[in-house]
Amino acid sequence: MNLVEISGLTVRFGAAPALRGIDIAVAPGEALGMVGESGCGKSVTWLAALGLLPGKARIEGSVTLQGQEILGAPAATLDRLRGGRVAMIFQDPSSSLNPVHRIGKQVTEALGLHRGLTSAAARAEAKRLFELVGIPDAQRRLDAYPHELSGGQNQRVMIAMALAGQPELLIADEPTTALDVTIQAQILDLLNELRREMGMALVLISHDLGVIAETCERVAVMYAGRIVEEAPVERLFAAPSHPYTRGLMAALPPIDGPRRPLAAIPGTVPEPSALPPGCAFAPRCALAREACSVAIPPDRLLGAGHRAACLVADDALVPA
Repeated sequence: MNLVEISGLTVRFGAAPALRGIDIAVAPGEALGMVGESGCGKSVTWLAALGLLPGKARIEGSVTLQGQEILGAPAATLDRLRGGRVAMIFQDPSSSLNPVHRIGKQVTEALGLHRGLTSAAARAEAKRLFELVGIPDAQRRLDAYPHELSGGQNQRVMIAMALAGQPELLIADEPTTALDVTIQAQILDLLNELRREMGMALVLISHDLGVIAETCERVAVMYAGRIVEEAPVERLFAAPSHPYTRGLMAALPPIDGPRRPLAAIPGTVPEPSALPPGCAFAPRCALAREACSVAIPPDRLLGAGHRAACLVADDALVPA
């Protein structure tokens, strides 16, 4: 049984569709990467799944955690689940940590909520978590404020806080965006190590295809509120099929070989309130046919675990 299954998930803010039918599953212990341009719906997918969107959002579909429906679940149920069985790390730790409370207090609060630890036991476990995520001088850091730590150390605090509830699924929403390259590598290595040691599943949301390639086993590419391609990481990088995925790959600078201009995808992502008919990528696609502007293309199977929502991705497509 999959750990999490999202089926037919749609989100609307007023008349604007933010998500248009998301279908994705995460197996126990799996690392799933989600990529796409800003505004495509990567973060909204998981915020909606965990009930973290504002009340004005209209959400439909199904989200199950080991077979239990959690979309629209009572607040008390979600409070136990969030930070417990499912934890989320946000991209900006400076806005997630309370600047007027010591970081040790913030972590012990999570330990009290999700594991019932109090006083000395909670502080000892917080120290252990700090050491687990590589924060030096952990005992002293418990009494520090967020502004006394670097961005990389604050992100490690956020990871420690996420681990406090011993989650089965960790959602990392661009956890290295504000960090320099060296610290990025350290954080990603840490997430991989923790996933292997704790047996938890990982969803990594990122713009960085290199990060996804090194960290994940499967990739979902999103565009304008839909998953347009999904495949095992090796297959996606070896043979991208959707024109949008190919465009993302072509925009990567080559590591070796002759220097060449980067290939940019023409145009911009359409506004949710002004989506074109048919395939949302068609106005930017050099391979678009007339049929692409008539109806939204269905998912089609290209191989084991590989699907693409495109009419022109491959001549040998068979319906999923």
